[in-house]
Amino acid sequence: MLNLMYITNRPEIAKIAEQAGVDWIFVDMEFIGKDNRQGGLDTVQNHHTIMDIRNVKAVLVQSKVLVRVNPIHQGVPDYMDSEKEIAQAIEAGADIVMLPFFHSVQEVLTFVGYVKAGNVKSGKQAKACLLLETPEAAILIDEILNVPGIDMIHIGLNDLHLAMGMKFMFQLLTNGIVDQLAGKIKAKGIPFGFGGIASLHGGALPGSYVLKEHYRLGSSMVIVGRSFCNTNLITDMDEIRRIFNIGIAEIRELENEAQMAVDYFRKNHQYVTETVEAIVKEKLK
Repeated sequence: MLNLMYITNRPEIAKIAEQAGVDWIFVDMEFIGKDNRQGGLDTVQNHHTIMDIRNVKAVLVQSKVLVRVNPIHQGVPDYMDSEKEIAQAIEAGADIVMLPFFHSVQEVLTFVGYVKAGNVKSGKQAKACLLLETPEAAILIDEILNVPGIDMIHIGLNDLHLAMGMKFMFQLLTNGIVDQLAGKIKAKGIPFGFGGIASLHGGALPGSYVLKEHYRLGSSMVIVGRSFCNTNLITDMDEIRRIFNIGIAEIRELENEAQMAVDYFRKNHQYVTETVEAIVKEKLK
């Protein structure tokens, strides 16, 4: 099953999401530079805090806390540098730390080093996750994958398609870019995911089709998007709980169908392989 992520800094929503089957609660601290590259677009721009990590972590029983920190930075007025930000996020309860909007191998090396140092300092075992969302990162993927200490990679379709001048983020699924990146990442044995899904049934490209692409590519994680349940617009907690319970159950049901298809072809290939080997062995006698 895919690890499902949902962005919120509200403990009561995090608890509902966990109970419905969301695997990772996504606390989003990124704000540096985000407005400049996404200004005017209908995208999520949060500014969660270290205290939000603590508050969300305190109510969870099974779900992990994923924290998106800021891009590697120093000298931002009235804000801590990257090393301190990552250390504090880990100490506050981050199980996974995500680095967004990186452009170089050196940024990845720095990030992995900061996560390792934060783990040593706090006695924790937080994972290091890269959010690959710049053309530079895509071009450097072979070098990046040689950096030790990368635990997982998420391909960010929104910023990546904007930077490449595309009109629709899912063009990255049809022009071979996600396929190419996924193939390289899988070859290194690193878990990966991409983009997000909303309703399985609505939208110009329904989420059910996108979810099946995750299984075609061997993805292991996806963000459950804001439009799945926009808690800024829906305020009744019983309604929020109903949406999560029904929506996550529908996702899991479709995953079972997709996994059956994957298993069908895997088992067929296994049979073909074993039969061909047996035939060759018999001919060699």
